[in-house]
Amino acid sequence: MQFSAQQIAAVLGGKLIGNAEAMVSDVASIEHAEAHHLSYITDEKYLHCLETTHAGVVLVTQSLLSTFDFEHSGLSTTIIMVPNARGAMAQLLQMVSEAMFPAKRGVEQPCFISEGVELPEDVYVGAFAYIGKNVRLGKGVQIYPQAYVGDNVTIGEGTILYSGVKVYANCRVGRQCILHSGVVIGADGFGFEPDAKGVNQKVPQIGAVIIEDDVEIGANTTVDRAMMGNTVVHKNVKIDNLVQVAHNVEVGESTFMCAQSGVAGSTKIGHHCILAGQVGVAGHIEITDQCIFGAQAGVAGSVRKPGMYQGSPAIDAGNWRRSSVGFKQLPDILRRLQTLEKEK
Repeated sequence: MQFSAQQIAAVLGGKLIGNAEAMVSDVASIEHAEAHHLSYITDEKYLHCLETTHAGVVLVTQSLLSTFDFEHSGLSTTIIMVPNARGAMAQLLQMVSEAMFPAKRGVEQPCFISEGVELPEDVYVGAFAYIGKNVRLGKGVQIYPQAYVGDNVTIGEGTILYSGVKVYANCRVGRQCILHSGVVIGADGFGFEPDAKGVNQKVPQIGAVIIEDDVEIGANTTVDRAMMGNTVVHKNVKIDNLVQVAHNVEVGESTFMCAQSGVAGSTKIGHHCILAGQVGVAGHIEITDQCIFGAQAGVAGSVRKPGMYQGSPAIDAGNWRRSSVGFKQLPDILRRLQTLEKEK
């Protein structure tokens, strides 16, 4: 597919500078783009690339160009100014994605659908999928091949379950959610209790999982069912690949959880938090709203103040950076101390 700069500017409502007839058919980063590529700049440190890029069209966040010297820049590319270049690029990619991968419809065979389950006209059920008893599906639900939907599960309107997703019995998935391949919703929480002889006995996990609306969960991520009550992932949460959410955890609205992070049982995470890669969170604690934890942070206790945290155990990110400098100097400090002790 090819689009002109004028067409793109019209869709985005942006201001066009340069050749309105410039044609693009693909996207690329600003450093590697060629004449047929659309690219974008949303950070001032890349602004200098406007003078050297070969991109045919570049989306630029408008505020970055307030002091840009167009007259002496020698620009050879076409610019479209928009309020948020990254957001505008996302909007275009969404349109292209919908054209390239239109929503599937219909029921493929062989698959298994329990008697009495009502399928909306626009639903999609892929080959070898299994849908259990008393399942309720919303309009436009897409269940890809080899997915499993257990008894008494509810899946909201427009939600997509990609190949190999497993949703255990009695769980609920909201509207407009995306569950990528290998996601497991509702496996037993990790609950065991040693008996009088010290043998670990399983504690039955009889609760469920509730995934609210507009949640996206990455490949091979697991959200365990509660021992009692519910594990809850609130609306607009975005979870990366290979994340573990344990039983009775509550994840607040619009929180991000990046790859290989894990949360132990019965912990509550506030809204608009960020857990970067490999963050580990202990069980039975509470994290307040708007906390950011850097990569590999270890959250051992409750966090009651919004802010940025790093390290294990996690502390204020500024303190952690200063401590890291001191840690690097520790061998030299020890040598100096040993020298002083010998001089006594």
